[in-house]
Amino acid sequence: MAKTGEKLIANNKKAYHDYFILEKYEAGIALAGTEVKSLRMGKCSIKEAFIRIENGEALIYGMHISPYEKGNIFNRDPLRIRKLLLHKSEINKLAGKVQEKGMTLMPLRVYFKGSLVKVEIGLAKGKKLYDKRQDIAKKDQQREAQRYFKIQNIH
Repeated sequence: MAKTGEKLIANNKKAYHDYFILEKYEAGIALAGTEVKSLRMGKCSIKEAFIRIENGEALIYGMHISPYEKGNIFNRDPLRIRKLLLHKSEINKLAGKVQEKGMTLMPLRVYFKGSLVKVEIGLAKGKKLYDKRQDIAKKDQQREAQRYFKIQNIH
């Protein structure tokens, strides 16, 4: 029986900064053996990654998994296109939503769920520059408020 604990491998903070995340989905990912070993060592980047739906399959592009040091001939291309494992109904639903203007699919985080590698996918809509400025101002206000309360608690 596999453990149900989650161990984070990679997080995509840039996605939360550049996009409004409307919905989240969990998907498996088709990997080679040496890629899983490399992920166990935490060598993964999804900063530049994006997801497309082609021919009824969800594919992730730009996900970088560093080659496993002891993998020699079994290592695959670090930036190869990988297939995401989703139900056909989920893929069709996502395909319909991505057709809308301004909608895209972004990987939000990669993690182990027990012994399985999972990718959290976000259905996202791009932010405008003023939205980003509002978010930054809101974070600054929260930081200032926390700092103020911290000072009040000390005195």
